[in-house]
Amino acid sequence: MTEPHGSRHRGGFGDVGGEGTAFIERTFREKIVLAGVTIPPESDEQTEAGLDELEQLVDTAGADVVDRVVQRRRAPDPATYVGKGKAGELRETAEATDCDTVVFDDELSPAQQFNLEKLLGRTAIDRTAVILDIFGQNASSQEGKAQVELAQLRYRLPRLRGKGKGLSQQGGGIGTRQGGGETKLEVDRRRIVRRIHKLEADLQGIDRHRETQRKQRRRSRVQHVAIVGYTNAGKSTLLNRLTAAGVLVEDRLFATLDATTRRLQLPGGEAVLVTDTVGFVRKLPHQLVEAFKGTLQVAADADLLVHVVDAASGDPQGQLDAVRDVLVEIGASDVPELVCLNKIDAAPAGEWKRLLDRHPGSVAISAHTGEGVDGLLEAIGDRLRTLTEVVELLVPYERGDVLAEVHREGEVLSETAGDDGMRVRARLDEAGAARLRAWAAVAHE
Repeated sequence: MTEPHGSRHRGGFGDVGGEGTAFIERTFREKIVLAGVTIPPESDEQTEAGLDELEQLVDTAGADVVDRVVQRRRAPDPATYVGKGKAGELRETAEATDCDTVVFDDELSPAQQFNLEKLLGRTAIDRTAVILDIFGQNASSQEGKAQVELAQLRYRLPRLRGKGKGLSQQGGGIGTRQGGGETKLEVDRRRIVRRIHKLEADLQGIDRHRETQRKQRRRSRVQHVAIVGYTNAGKSTLLNRLTAAGVLVEDRLFATLDATTRRLQLPGGEAVLVTDTVGFVRKLPHQLVEAFKGTLQVAADADLLVHVVDAASGDPQGQLDAVRDVLVEIGASDVPELVCLNKIDAAPAGEWKRLLDRHPGSVAISAHTGEGVDGLLEAIGDRLRTLTEVVELLVPYERGDVLAEVHREGEVLSETAGDDGMRVRARLDEAGAARLRAWAAVAHE
């Protein structure tokens, strides 16, 4: 007997978002069927790789994949994404496996989601909803919770229409974790819009505070390194190895969402700031990129990106390309990049050595064992030094203020007392060199 639309909805993946982030705990693991579509120029292998990653995401979110269905199409069906024939096959698979939810590897439009749920007789969601759910579970700071809730509500708002009574049901499944103070899912459009505006205002206030911090950092002339990379590539492990930061490290996707900054002393004596950023995945939801732009801005403002790549993964080049796509979206594509191949203790030597050859100037390390980390530190120092220039200055003895500015602006390599003043050799960035150009030694000789 066919179940009516929505009757299987136990608060599963289907509804994302709510006020606050004190999510309802789920006591069962949902059964999930995955669905993917191969659309040229994508290959069958790429579709399967995407579904493999989606299965990891589903597991991280707290559910079990029981089957998967794949189709080849020239373009997605505008009504049902996979076409009605394949939707019928999906329904048969869902009934045979008694699954709770069907998860699609690409984003569904609100109309596609609604039509599929009618055809399947159960919840139909997409990769975006899964990722939003995982972020909802892992957000811990006030800013992180606000960013995740904003992304969830932006995703949910256009999907209110046509949901009807389904929104009034409570549950504890993936995608339905609701916020503190929220006792039901019946949230109308006006309340969601008001909440979105409130969250946007709160985050703008945090962004203003961040901008003040960025200005102070620029005035301090301390160079800034941002660690970026695919989720679970080992970024937090590397930060802990370099700085003893004590950041949470777990072998799962999106274990940490909040940026952590620590001071690091390089082998040459320079002090730099190092920040661990949120991990990326393929098809990172646009709502999350928008909501986390304040946090991700740290990458765009950095002097150097250390791009950590999991050399032991099945597709390290694909992960590297996916991260670079997001860097373009957040305006960080022009920041100098140092590719760091991690987990060489777990990767076949031939594989990671080929990656080293493919990316000249890259380094190979194991953040877990410490192998290669000294070479990474030297490479960071070398890259940062290429962003500066060594200048010769002649500073009159009576201009102690200028001498103090040289020390503030850069790294003093040598000071020699001369007949007409102090000769200073210093490493300065472009802005510092421009400010002190009037004291260049050649200008006084």
